[in-house]
Amino acid sequence: MRIYVIGYMGSGKTTQGQKLAKKLGLDFYDLDALIEDAAGMKVAEIFAEKGEQHFRELEADVLRGTVLFPDAVIACGGGTPCYYNNMQWMNNRGATVWFHLPPEIIAGRIKKKKAKRPLIAHLPDEEILPFIREKLQERSYFYGKAQFHFDLSEMSVKEIAAGLCEAIPQLR
Repeated sequence: MRIYVIGYMGSGKTTQGQKLAKKLGLDFYDLDALIEDAAGMKVAEIFAEKGEQHFRELEADVLRGTVLFPDAVIACGGGTPCYYNNMQWMNNRGATVWFHLPPEIIAGRIKKKKAKRPLIAHLPDEEILPFIREKLQERSYFYGKAQFHFDLSEMSVKEIAAGLCEAIPQLR
């Protein structure tokens, strides 16, 4: 069973996705790490040197390569579901799980490492929360297409794993 984890940056896709994979006995892959391996450069460098459009094309190509991982949890980038019909593609090839958190919690998390986040690196701290709210509103249409929605401020990884095992027979 392939599980795609989506959500905004700082929502816990990688950290909680790794824990979820371990609990379910699946491999774990981070899409950004796979992109960096394919490109031979960091995500921030791709954005800076080649632009977001190039990054999104590479992201879609690398995402499609995840069909080679039949039993895995794959943490996607925050924008992955919003481009190139990626959300429908993921829904057709695995389970999709949206990890969400309130914007205030996300802002607190990502301010600390904003230099590593190309979309917010240029923003003053006071503009980060309004930016997150705006992006979440834009992306909620795509995130909402996930088959499973989990509020990480209210659930543990153990509860999420139990919920997925109950809903997806292949995980039992």
